[in-house]
Amino acid sequence: MDTLFFIISKIVQFCIEPLNWVIVFVALSLLFLSLRKPHLSKRFLVLALADLLLVGWLPSSEVFLRALEEAVPKINVAQISQNDLGGIIILGGAIEGGEIAVDRGEVSIYSSAERVTKAFELIRRYDQNAHYEKQSRNTYENVLYMKPMILGLEAKGINGEVLTPKPWLLITSASHMYRSLQIFQKQGIEVIPVPVDYQTAHKLRWTTFDLEDGAQNWNKLVHEVIGLLAYWMTGKI
Repeated sequence: MDTLFFIISKIVQFCIEPLNWVIVFVALSLLFLSLRKPHLSKRFLVLALADLLLVGWLPSSEVFLRALEEAVPKINVAQISQNDLGGIIILGGAIEGGEIAVDRGEVSIYSSAERVTKAFELIRRYDQNAHYEKQSRNTYENVLYMKPMILGLEAKGINGEVLTPKPWLLITSASHMYRSLQIFQKQGIEVIPVPVDYQTAHKLRWTTFDLEDGAQNWNKLVHEVIGLLAYWMTGKI
């Protein structure tokens, strides 16, 4: 059932990503042109152009993506003692940071690298708290596979001593953090969110047009919204 859910979610995501509809609109425009219906052909061509403009004008995606990224506030992990943590959980992803990463006070390389860099920084600080899970294809499976390991560590302790349950640091992209947090909470796993890889600054870039960045923003946004709806409908959050 989880495999079917995974496949369907990926198909739905591909079908509703805004830039993919440009191809659909252009194809329909050419189809109606070949059928000698120029008025319909022009309408779909206008829709394709409008789609491109909407995707490329960055504020159209940033205003929604920023709200999603700020749904879970940042915390100061420097104030957390190693003795107060159960471990560190790192979830995957990717994109470029640049000026936005500077504005957000995060390291700037690529977002997957930002996540790894943040992880290494925390692992050096909490060197006994790193554990790894390699089987999952999505966040829900990640939680399911990690839960037995987390419960086992809480029951036995790292050196065999009995441990009381402690929160785990959760590292993932800011846009993915809200959904991730909901899944972990649903499974009864206490985590401390460490959002990284911000794709929006505090201020919107009103005059910026960038089709590549815009498409990436919309894809992230659509991915998270569909994920939230799908997980809510199936009782995963």
